[in-house]
Amino acid sequence: MNKHLQQLIELSMIDKEIDAFEPQIEEANLQYEALLATKNGVNDEITSLKQEIKDEQLKKQKNELHLAELSAKLEENSKKSAEIKTEREMKSLQLEEEIAKEQVSFANEEIARLEKLIDHKQAKINELETKASEIEGSISSVKADVDVKLAQIDVERKEVFTKKQALVGEMNQKGLSFYQKIRRWAKNTTAVAVRNQACMGCYMAISDKVYSDVIKGEEITMCPHCGRILFLEPSSDAVGA
Repeated sequence: MNKHLQQLIELSMIDKEIDAFEPQIEEANLQYEALLATKNGVNDEITSLKQEIKDEQLKKQKNELHLAELSAKLEENSKKSAEIKTEREMKSLQLEEEIAKEQVSFANEEIARLEKLIDHKQAKINELETKASEIEGSISSVKADVDVKLAQIDVERKEVFTKKQALVGEMNQKGLSFYQKIRRWAKNTTAVAVRNQACMGCYMAISDKVYSDVIKGEEITMCPHCGRILFLEPSSDAVGA
């Protein structure tokens, strides 16, 4: 096989190895990032519940203040009843007392409802804080595992990069430029095998002449349909030739 063709094929394989590291890194980080997202979601929910409790405590305080005002008014009306001189005054005072008592009843019910709601949300906060603490423990363990995996991936990636640098140093610049031009659009299918007399990049059949050139491997042969570099894998194709 042509030396330059062999180098281009080898470079294509090395680039595939390099590109394969990215999904490995993403996979290694996946569980860690998922735990972080869960933890952040739990903390956001806790923050939201705490704000809701503050709002409800403020409503409760307003109702308690209103209740104190109503109690003072009822007490004042009780004193006024001794000074009533006419039936009209008495009915007016009774109406005020009825309205005030209804408001007292409503305020007490609202305070009870808010206290129940606050207690329920506080219990939920306690539950979420326990969950957040458990997640934090898991995060530490998972992060340690991820760091080990990433360190191993980094070692392997450096080895592949070193191999690529050595190969690129041996290649002529014209051939390297030619390869890089195709790789810009073909990515990891810059150099592809021919199987059953078809390009494995675009899956189009190639002519007997092109196929013959690929089998000989004396020159760099490109797919006439897609422009990828073609080579023949050791297979039944080569045997049949």
